[in-house]
This record gives sequence, structure tokens and C-alpha cells, in this order.
Amino acid sequence: MIGVGVDFGTSNSTVAWFDGHQLRFVAIETNSPILPTAVHLSKEYEGTTGAAAIERYVQENTARLVHLVPEILGRAAGSIEDNSPEHEMGELTTSRNVVLGPLIDHGLPGRLFLGLKRLLGNPAIDRIFVFNRPYRLVALLTPVLLRLREAVEKELRAPVTQAHIGRPVNFEGSDASRNSLAVKRLREACEHAGFRTIEFYPEPVAATLSFLWQRKLTGRGTVLTVDFGGGTLDLSVIRYSGAKFEVLSTAGADLGGDRIDQLIFRRLLFPLLGEGESWSRQIDGRTVETLFPFSEYEEGILNWAITHTLNQNRYKTRLTELIAVGNAASVKFQRLKDLINYNYSYTVFSAIKRAKAELSTRESSSIDIPELNLSVTLTRAQLNEILAPMMDRLSALIYQVVGRANLPLNGVDRVVRTGGSSQIVAVRQLLEGLFPDKVTEHDPFTSVAGGLAIADYHGYRWE
Repeated sequence: MIGVGVDFGTSNSTVAWFDGHQLRFVAIETNSPILPTAVHLSKEYEGTTGAAAIERYVQENTARLVHLVPEILGRAAGSIEDNSPEHEMGELTTSRNVVLGPLIDHGLPGRLFLGLKRLLGNPAIDRIFVFNRPYRLVALLTPVLLRLREAVEKELRAPVTQAHIGRPVNFEGSDASRNSLAVKRLREACEHAGFRTIEFYPEPVAATLSFLWQRKLTGRGTVLTVDFGGGTLDLSVIRYSGAKFEVLSTAGADLGGDRIDQLIFRRLLFPLLGEGESWSRQIDGRTVETLFPFSEYEEGILNWAITHTLNQNRYKTRLTELIAVGNAASVKFQRLKDLINYNYSYTVFSAIKRAKAELSTRESSSIDIPELNLSVTLTRAQLNEILAPMMDRLSALIYQVVGRANLPLNGVDRVVRTGGSSQIVAVRQLLEGLFPDKVTEHDPFTSVAGGLAIADYHGYRWE
């Protein structure tokens, strides 16, 4: 008997299997078990997943000028006009008014979908138009899940139709029914991908199971697990006694590494791209000076998958005029124009992630972006300042989840930190300050998939 665990993440996904003796993580991306949770659809509706999907999308939108034109939804009958000369019989002509819809980028070679897990609990989003075809949200999840299933089947050389699927404690969203809706949609997507017997299991509980198995712990104790990933922050408190365990409490919030990267971008790089600069122009023969409307660019810059939509004349013309002024701010506007024209936002975010990771072992690092002739220092102190509100929320969640378990903080015997964002020094320091000599790092990127495989092997269920 073999148990299979699927960690379908906001940013990355992983699959593992367990046979009661060994725990294995399936290599998916060039000998790596970590698959970016990305789907690209071409205009011919050919699908690509993972790193190849991201690379294709970035390349096909580099230096592509975007022309948005309104979609023609139809024509409505208009007025009847008499074109005849006076006192003569003439022709009556009927004018028809064009009914226009939203602006469409007809030159878009393909669509890229990221972070779809964030939409699962939103009842307002059921279908997404891909070019001219409506796709159900669950259909867009299926290619990644299918690739995970096929990868584990290839390694095991046997069909795989049963698995434990990870889920956050709370899916993102504010709707009261978001969790039940998200599970229902994710179940349907898994079934489309070929999984027939599915059990959803909380991600922090799964991470705890893989920790307990790996450490071969005996005796009794309580474990607080903090799973801080790319999209969500999930916690659980578990009491174990030998091979038995009991989940005492769970908690979750929509905090993750992707949001941290956006905060760094906003704080350190926006001022170097023109934020806060003046904009002088002639209106009706007089000079008018206002702040440059940087806010119009922010959403496109912070969400690299749509940065190419800024490559329109209405955004670039004003940048060209400001660059031509030739003052000190012109350099900043040139950077912004290059970022848009050459679709460099993904490059910037990759540099931010590298610099952020380096701060786990160093006091200072650099966000190096040679494409924009930029090298920006990022210190651990700066990152701590940026993260202060998040750390306050993390602290509150820890007190909440431990309190729900009817324990004082010193009643927790071990603290497990996992997930990519758990490697941030501010997170480590917070945990070590609350739980001295009790904190252990555990497989930041694979712990959940491993625990899910163990849970599937033993047939553990979640209410």
C-alpha cells in the first residue's frame, strides 16, 4: 500500500508518496520536487504548466506594444434618416449603433494564470474568459493537478487515483462559506485530473505529521506548527503520544511571501521608478505642475503577470515627454519605461526573492537588476521594519491558537516552523522569543506534501 500527498500551493506545488518505510518527493521540474503553480494557455488553447509557462509568458510579452480596443458586442437599431433633396423622392437610410464592451488586448499571444488558489473561496468568480472562451475556474486548476498525478504515476509505474490533498486552515476571502466552496471546487478539479478518492487535510497538521515521522519522537508532548508559505499563514497545535496524536486547535490568515515581496518592491523600488516626482505640462498656455500619477502604474507593476498591459501609448507617451526634459528625474522615468517595454517586473521580483532569502544568513543583501541599471541595498533591519505589522499579526495568531488549545505558551513542548517565509529572520526571532530553545526548522518546501502522503497511507481523516 502506498500513500500519496498533493500539496497544491498558491505559488508552488509538490507531490510525495509513502510506503510505510520511506518517504519520497517526486521530481517534477528538472530534478526538483517544486513545481510553480502556473498555467499558460495559448490562443490555440494549448496548455503549459510550471516554470515553462512563466518563461513563455514573459518572453512573448517582452517589447510587445499593447493596443486595447473595445470588444464589439453587437449592434442596436438606431434612427431612420431622410437623405432626399427637398421636394424630391429620395432614399431612407437606417443607422445602427455599435454596442461596445470592455477593452480587449487582441494581440495577446497567451494567458498566464497564477495564484488561482486565492480565488477558490470567492463565490463571485466562477468563470474566467480566456480569449473568447469562458473557462470554469476548476478547469484552469486541472492542468497542474494532472501534471502532479502523472509525475507520481510515472515514478511508481502504477495508476494513482487516491490522494490526500492539502488545504489551508482558512482559504482566502471574506465570504462566510469560502471554505466549503473552495473545498468543493478543489475537489472537482482533482476529479478532473484523475483523482477519484480524495481526502482534504489541513496543511499545518500534515507538516506536523512529517516532522513527527522524521524525528521518530516517542513519549508525549505538544507541537505548535507554523506554516508560513507564499500565500497563507497556517498554524496548528497537536498533542502526540507515541504513534497517536490529537489536533487541539488550528488557525490561519491570508499572509504570505508574495505579499512581502510586493511590500519590498513598493518601499525600495517605487521611488526609483518615479514615485513622488513632479510632472510639468502646458495646459491652455500655462504651466501646470502636479505629482506624477504613479498610482496609475502601481497595480501593473506589483502584479508582474499584467505588467505588459502598461505598454500602451497612453502610459508611455507621458513617460517619453518626461524623459525628454533631461533632468535628474528623467533617469527614473527611463527605468519605468524600460520596465514596461521589456516586461521586467518578473525579473525584479526574482531579484527581490533572492535578496530576501540571503537575509536569512546575512545582515545585508542587494536587489541587483542590471537590466534597469539598479542595485539597491536591502538590510535585515529594513526588512524587519517592513514586516513589523505582519509580525504583530503572527504573534496574535500564536496566542490565539495556543489559547484555543487551552494551553499557556510554556505548555508547548516543540515549535515547528516550515514554509518558505518561515526562514525570514524576523519570524525566527519572534518564535524563539516566545518559545526559547523549542523552535525547529522542518523541510520548508516539502513538509506538507510529505505529511499528506503519511496521512493518506494511514487513512487519517479530517472533519
